[in-house]
Amino acid sequence: MAGSALGLPVAVPSTALFTDRYELTMLQAALRSGAARRHSVFEVFTRRLPEGRRYGVVAGTGRVLDAVENFRFDADVLSFLSREKVVDRATLDWLADFRFTGDIHGYPEGEVYFPGSPILRVEGTFGEAILLETLILSILNHDSAVAAAASRMAVAAGSRPLIEMGARRTHELAAVAAARAAYVGGFATTSDLATGFRYNIPTVGTSAHAFTLLHDTERDAFTAQVDALGAGTTLLVDTYDLSEAVRTAVEVAGPELGAVRIDSGDLLLLAHRVRQQLDSLGAQNTKIVVTSDLDEYAIASLAAAPVDAYGVGTSLVTGSGHPTCSMVYKLVARARRDADGPDSPLVPVAKRSLGGKASIGGRKWAARRLDADGVAEAEVVGTGPIPAELADQQLLVPLVLRGEVVAREPLDAARTRHIQARAGLPLSATQLSRGEPVLPTDFV
Repeated sequence: MAGSALGLPVAVPSTALFTDRYELTMLQAALRSGAARRHSVFEVFTRRLPEGRRYGVVAGTGRVLDAVENFRFDADVLSFLSREKVVDRATLDWLADFRFTGDIHGYPEGEVYFPGSPILRVEGTFGEAILLETLILSILNHDSAVAAAASRMAVAAGSRPLIEMGARRTHELAAVAAARAAYVGGFATTSDLATGFRYNIPTVGTSAHAFTLLHDTERDAFTAQVDALGAGTTLLVDTYDLSEAVRTAVEVAGPELGAVRIDSGDLLLLAHRVRQQLDSLGAQNTKIVVTSDLDEYAIASLAAAPVDAYGVGTSLVTGSGHPTCSMVYKLVARARRDADGPDSPLVPVAKRSLGGKASIGGRKWAARRLDADGVAEAEVVGTGPIPAELADQQLLVPLVLRGEVVAREPLDAARTRHIQARAGLPLSATQLSRGEPVLPTDFV
């Protein structure tokens, strides 16, 4: 098993086939015409935020870097492509030696973005840059959707911690990515052990209803759990009668009982009743954790309830109704036909289309303009010289230079960055009510 630069255990197979067939057929045609070596600039952006959302959250950048490093066509992959007649022999030979040697710049993970923000810029030959399209989009679209939902939930939760519990509601590999993105967006822990193993995110979990049902009595179940895990454990108290369970839980664990979890019913009402009961039993320090199909709106509705932590699953891993960010990967500039090198003059190119699918040509920079109080007031995107007053507010940073990753960082750095980025937005950004993007995007 390989080790990452952070010392964490990772085992990532080749990512070369996490792509669409037409990426390779385009490559074959471009190799034949000679255009595959033409220097090209691709950008990832979204034309709009999900309906009602006021900001987006960049997540998955670290996974993109890992995926690009592992984009290799080994013997088994090449054999598959040959057997399925996906590309010809000349293209297979080219792929056998493939290594991405270009540059990638982008918004750092945890940063916020808006419509038109050049979230990621990939530069290299057309041949090597086009191969990364599907892989990059699949990671960023999924992870950013989950992180945006997590961020809204974190705002609703305030200082109360959030537990990611969505592994059983999505694909097993997507569960790991989702838990990672949720951590970037503000969640404190995850129930998924694979995520804890790969990304060093704290894991939590004690028992389900099945454990209570296994035993002859609820008292037997609580006793077994406390004997094994200690009085600081969390006991699930809504399998049968809630009030009786709380009483039994304190009798078994004592007033040092760590927490009780409520997983059904009117959580607002039940949280108040359980808090009163715990206090009357001398368990004033026992916390209350609530679960049961929560989303940001349900969490906000519990703001006045005596709840200490929230566990969220389905709504989180599905982006709280918006499971993708609609990001696209578009060619925005390329070298002239007679000049293909990386230092050659670039020609802006753009898609002209009806239905809101047009793009803006040219290699772009992005900066966030601040008002007199240091609060963001606009996302500024341009293709020409950067105005002097925005030079210190540029958003894109180097991620990969000449094929080498230069920006790998601990996940906590992305998590902290997001908190800071969100705090720099106007206060209306944190409203859960539907609205337009909190910042306009000014193209200059």
